[in-house]
Amino acid sequence: MPATRNLDRTLLAALSARVAAEGPRSRDEAVIALRAVLKESGDLPRDLVRVLWSRLEARCAGPVSVWGPLSALLAADRYGHSVRSAHDPDAALKAAREGGRAVLDLGRTTPWWARLLAQPDLKVTAALPDDASGRPLALVVSGEEIGPTGEDRTFWVVEAPGDEAKITDLLAQRGLAGTPLETAGGLKLFMLAGYVQPDDGRLIAPTGRLSGVIGAAPVF
Repeated sequence: MPATRNLDRTLLAALSARVAAEGPRSRDEAVIALRAVLKESGDLPRDLVRVLWSRLEARCAGPVSVWGPLSALLAADRYGHSVRSAHDPDAALKAAREGGRAVLDLGRTTPWWARLLAQPDLKVTAALPDDASGRPLALVVSGEEIGPTGEDRTFWVVEAPGDEAKITDLLAQRGLAGTPLETAGGLKLFMLAGYVQPDDGRLIAPTGRLSGVIGAAPVF
């Protein structure tokens, strides 16, 4: 199998060169570059390209900490098996504040996402899975900034007692498509279609209570 071994060596050399050539760039620039690669990937499976890209990118970024079983699976698939387990959300967020990335489960009893309102140095920068038709099971948090990439969804926390459907209807009246993701007491986490700026006037809480954008994530 000399031909196959030669191809393997060529692939490894190309990947090594790709890692060495990586320079600092913003998250949105990296996402736009990935979209260009996916567009030109031909017959290669998109999932394979996504995994290779993410693992190369992870070598140039900080460590990945995970909280929750879903996050552990999703992060290992996306970033490799060198992820670190955090014993609680605060530990994962602390690791993100120190220069890494935190991947945290949704669907748990702890509304960790609400804490980001009081931690403006941390933002949601990705959601897993990240296909447009799927519902996020975990959010990626870091100190990175991410701007609009052309295909995004925004995460918004609002303090509003009562039915989520009323908030969804109110958002629709204001021209925003919102999907409720989590609720904890009077705090609610919504996913909004598109990239919505934090100072968008349409996001004023219906009762004037606490509200705010906690980040945005690209979809593929």
